[in-house]
Amino acid sequence: MLERTLVAEGFEVTVAADGGAALVAVERSAPDVIVLDVGLPALDGLAVCRRLRGKGLPTPILMLTARDAVPDRVAGLDAGADDYLVKPFAVQELVARLHALTRRGVDAAALSYADVQLELGSRSATRAGRQLELTAREAALLELLLREPGRTVTRERALSEIWDGAAEANVVDRYVTRLRRKLGEPPLIRTVRGAGFSLRA
Repeated sequence: MLERTLVAEGFEVTVAADGGAALVAVERSAPDVIVLDVGLPALDGLAVCRRLRGKGLPTPILMLTARDAVPDRVAGLDAGADDYLVKPFAVQELVARLHALTRRGVDAAALSYADVQLELGSRSATRAGRQLELTAREAALLELLLREPGRTVTRERALSEIWDGAAEANVVDRYVTRLRRKLGEPPLIRTVRGAGFSLRA
């Protein structure tokens, strides 16, 4: 029911039946926002949330639960959730909260994944607290990858958004090599053979 409602509201929805499937779905689809039920079979929603945050995933998470006691709400927020909604709830409220969470992600002053952070205003980047000396295009490439961790950024897209299409495809590979070197170990930028590049911890 919730899937049908959210699709009707314009969301693209991927459904996972249990906690393990939820972790796999997040890895595959890199969603803009996650609706996570506390009462998932096998691995519950709190455990899934902790694992996602433990991997450095910055995606906004909204927890759904039938438990409305203060300690339950605190447990959800402590696990890394950004918002908490108690069942039964009005679908309009869920949709409004999801829109607010997705706007928060877009308007963020910084992007982060694992131990890498990029300040959008200054284009200043750090890894594990270490300052990275990036050129403007290296910073733009890092931003593109940080906006969609786990998803493949194609060479064509990078050329279009960073070089306005006025460069050869191999320039992206050269910049990825330079960015990898500056980011250091362990490696975060993965090559997706025949497609492009992906940010994965």
